[in-house]
Amino acid sequence: MLVHGSRLASSQWAPQLPLLAPHVDVVTPDLPGHGVRAGERFTLDRAVEVVQEAVALSRAPTVVVGHSLGGYVVLAHAARHAEGLAGVVLAGCTATPTGPGAALYRGVAALTERVGPRRMTRVNDRVLRRLYPAEVIEPVIAGGYYFDGTPDAWREVMTHCRPAMLHGVDCPVLFLHGRWDQFRLGIRAFRRACPHAEEVVVRGASHLVNLDQPERFARAVLDFVERDAG
Repeated sequence: MLVHGSRLASSQWAPQLPLLAPHVDVVTPDLPGHGVRAGERFTLDRAVEVVQEAVALSRAPTVVVGHSLGGYVVLAHAARHAEGLAGVVLAGCTATPTGPGAALYRGVAALTERVGPRRMTRVNDRVLRRLYPAEVIEPVIAGGYYFDGTPDAWREVMTHCRPAMLHGVDCPVLFLHGRWDQFRLGIRAFRRACPHAEEVVVRGASHLVNLDQPERFARAVLDFVERDAG
């Protein structure tokens, strides 16, 4: 299962689908406030419910992968439902959302509110199309942007999500992030909270690691599934 980040939707995973689908079954739910659930208000409890509903429908052991906001949702889900998981992959979400770490999230939410959705859409389109080839980014852009829920989402993360949530998670865990990801700030605290976790740092990648290096991201996930969570 692949759980997307804020402002995007399940379409974020378009680059990974052809790389993963030949090897594993893939599910890509939309979080509250995003995609087909754009009309729902984001709360962490509801987001965890969405993930658990999707896990419950699976007939096989499930590895849940979350990026950025989706990573914190997966963290909260694993803290409550670790017994039903074959493994957890936390990508781009090891900045502890308090103190200096919280500034990153407040900045994202404040910028979104100040600039407004129309201008943010134009900016996002322009930036993403400059950074990525059309075959990678156009399916992601086609899924749309979802700005309304961003302030609620990051308030929930800053209020509830902490590295200590990993203390009771005994299934295999992988921290997966780009070499230049500013959201790695708190990796030491996360590793202390989960000493058995592995860490993979993807060279040539930033926070949007699955877009920067689609093949390396997919390979890291598949290696984890085959080696540790199979």
